[in-house]
Amino acid sequence: MKTQPPARLGRPRPTGRAARGPAQPAPRRWPGCVRGALLALCLAAVGPGVLAMAGAAQDGTRDGALPSPVAAPHYGDTLFRFYQDQHFSAITGLMVSQHFGRIAPHDDEAELLRGGMMLGYGLHEQAAAVFDRLIEGRAPAAVRDRAWYFLARLRHQRGLPAQAQEALDRIRAPLQSAWPGPGEPRATAWFGGGPAPLSPLEEDRQLLQAQLMLARQEPAAAALVLDALKGSATAGLYARFNLGVALIKTGEPGAVERGTALLDGVGQAPGATEELRSLRDRANVALGFAALQGKKPREARVALQRVRLNGAQANKALLGYGWAASELNDPALALVPWTELAAREVTDASVLEAHIAVPYAMSELGAYGAALERYRAADDTFSREKRALDASIAAIRGGALVQGLLARNPLGAESDLGAWARLDTLPELPHTAHLVPLLAEHPFQQAFRHLRDLQFLRGNLSQWQASLGSFTDMLDNRKAAFASRLPAVRAQAGAVNLPGLAARRDALAAELSRAEGDSDAAVFADARERALLERIERARATLAQAQGTPEGADLAGASERLRLAAGALTWQLAQRYSERSWAAKKALRDTDLSLAAARERDAALLKAQRDEPARHERFAARIAELGARLQALQPRVAALDAEAQAALQDLAVAGLQGQQERLDLYAAQARLAIAQILDRAQLAQRSDKPVAAPAAAPAAPPTAILPPASPGARP
Repeated sequence: MKTQPPARLGRPRPTGRAARGPAQPAPRRWPGCVRGALLALCLAAVGPGVLAMAGAAQDGTRDGALPSPVAAPHYGDTLFRFYQDQHFSAITGLMVSQHFGRIAPHDDEAELLRGGMMLGYGLHEQAAAVFDRLIEGRAPAAVRDRAWYFLARLRHQRGLPAQAQEALDRIRAPLQSAWPGPGEPRATAWFGGGPAPLSPLEEDRQLLQAQLMLARQEPAAAALVLDALKGSATAGLYARFNLGVALIKTGEPGAVERGTALLDGVGQAPGATEELRSLRDRANVALGFAALQGKKPREARVALQRVRLNGAQANKALLGYGWAASELNDPALALVPWTELAAREVTDASVLEAHIAVPYAMSELGAYGAALERYRAADDTFSREKRALDASIAAIRGGALVQGLLARNPLGAESDLGAWARLDTLPELPHTAHLVPLLAEHPFQQAFRHLRDLQFLRGNLSQWQASLGSFTDMLDNRKAAFASRLPAVRAQAGAVNLPGLAARRDALAAELSRAEGDSDAAVFADARERALLERIERARATLAQAQGTPEGADLAGASERLRLAAGALTWQLAQRYSERSWAAKKALRDTDLSLAAARERDAALLKAQRDEPARHERFAARIAELGARLQALQPRVAALDAEAQAALQDLAVAGLQGQQERLDLYAAQARLAIAQILDRAQLAQRSDKPVAAPAAAPAAPPTAILPPASPGARP
């Protein structure tokens, strides 16, 4: 059995691309990617690609190594379950095999695999301890380097950028995969022209390095790292996107122009899949908002026009296109995208802003009455949506959201990743549309998977609790069978006299030894031959008695014939002496083996009679202990389940409260604009003179459009 890289490791993690801002760099969907055991009560997924660490953990044993057979069957069983996406079974089986020492010679790879799967469940401390042990031990250099990389990712996820950079600095050589996928370079000598191609794991490391540099406000250094990845066949498009973002963040004229050109290239690249089309839309939106920030509204319009109207970035593009038209002093043109945007679902922040941007454009055109009506309608809309949010928050606090999600999206099998991760059906709640953007966000998805894991553990514990009753019945049946069969077995054992059989064997051995010493062939005579020997002896006795009598003279011929018959029989016995001696010794050896086996069975029987009741008691105690542990774990898991549900509700409530705050802000702007229009109208009535257009107060275009980049995704 050959170890092969997983094509898909672990449960799918949400990328949240539809929910991120227009200029937020694309997250990396790790190539491939890797359930915890009862050792953990609080299990949580940690985002896209964490279980890819588990897949890379068994990705070869040494630099430049070719695939080698799995030498430990139990490790092969773990890999089989791992590739079948049965991560809970994989990690529990692996830990049992490690406990009994069944993994050698794959101890380091198995430990790294276990650490990756633990990390996939959010067991950061346990995973960090595993990686630390591998690093401090004498693991191969390739394993240590991968452990440093995984530890760096772990520290980065926990908000420790300095420690993450320290771990990356400890990597001595480019990370290589001894088990490359199709089209991926193998960790062997490179004979092509130019630099050797990077392995996917090394690309991941460099993208993490770029992300840390951007976090330290070093966009120029990050651009140098990303520049080496832009030609990658697997991550190139995402690397170019992030590189364009990094170059624009430098603020240098030449770098900004180059970054703009890169984003423009990504924005016009063909999109064969929905993922690539979404990336193209994000690049165009980022390019458009960057142009707005650079006071280039015409260039912004060109980029924003390329965004699909039915895509995830459509609302941001419509809003930005309207602002570009406003910057060009063309409020009539701005009304076109803003009016379309205002007719969409108000749960999106861009749509809310459009509700006050439309009357702003109307006021710029001098249509003050229409602008006043639209401002009042916007204020009513904001108030109505805020009341709807209050109703949604009340329903969520009552548990309707969590219970509805669990009921309408039942937990699938361990290997059914789609059923595990999907939220196909929303519960019946007041104003469910408010929850759609919230459910698409990564924190909510992470918390929901946390709850899913706890639900799985509760089911697993309940299953084992029910199984213990079956084990108790099995033990009772075994006790009854032992008690019923023991008297019959004792009676049979008492009927066999082993000491007597041993004495008989010794007597036969002594007789055989004497016969061999005396070369007594008669000892081995069969029944017919013994009968003949007895007749000869009787005949001799008869002849001896007849000597000295008148009849004795007539028996001379009979004596000679008897001598000849005795000689013939003796010669016949001598001829068969060797054969019969060997057969006797062989039969004696077989007798010794049978006696030894009988003694062993007798000893085992005596031991079973003595130990089996105690063994039954130990089994009963073990079952009782496991039952007590399960009973103790179930309330703890139930408590954690309740905490996870409360945390999920808090996330939902916090998200809706954030929407309420946004509504308050837009409502305040709408009311201020209404007051300005009314004040200017009253002033105009008093003075009977035209008054200049009021300066309405819509939200300004966003300025911070380029947040720090994150690793790009591989298509």
